[in-house]
Amino acid sequence: MTTAVGTPGSAITQRVHSLNRPNMVSVGTIIWLSSELMFFAGLFAMYFVARAQANGAWPPEPTELNLALAVPVTTVLILSSFTCQMGVFAAERGDVFGLRRWYTITLIMGTFFVLGQAYEYYHLANHGTTIAGSSYGSVFYITTGFHGLHVIGGLIAFVFLLIRTKLSKFTPAQATAAIVVSYYWHFVDIVWIGLFATIYFVK
Repeated sequence: MTTAVGTPGSAITQRVHSLNRPNMVSVGTIIWLSSELMFFAGLFAMYFVARAQANGAWPPEPTELNLALAVPVTTVLILSSFTCQMGVFAAERGDVFGLRRWYTITLIMGTFFVLGQAYEYYHLANHGTTIAGSSYGSVFYITTGFHGLHVIGGLIAFVFLLIRTKLSKFTPAQATAAIVVSYYWHFVDIVWIGLFATIYFVK
């Protein structure tokens, strides 16, 4: 008579596979993100109202947006959604090392986006586009600034999750946390695509 002996790692994997989505945490996150979507809808409305009331060129002189910077920075942020999702797939398999690897890559890509946005702020401010200088400056910095804060919030969430998986045994609760963080990250990516198209291409 033989007896099958399971390893702790396989038990964790089985428990992670038993995750039922959507669970209450995921549903709560989706509801919260829906309220965030309404917030950003208000920012979009503010931008278009300012545009409709503006006289002359939009953006006004001396503003020159750096499309050559914005395109690669945006591309990196979009690609970070794919690396984030690869981390989720790893978490669902119970592969904590894969989760850490993919989420670390996502963290680096998100940091690159924030640094790129900070550089554009620096460039625009040095050339006379400030938040108090014009209606365009106000709506540009407010819309992109709030989005940037959301990205930074996502980066902080990645850091906390990576630390949590390093300091304790990987559990289904941590897999759920990874999924929730991915929902948030995909959301900020989608919002940026809308902002990018509106600010850089809609005239």
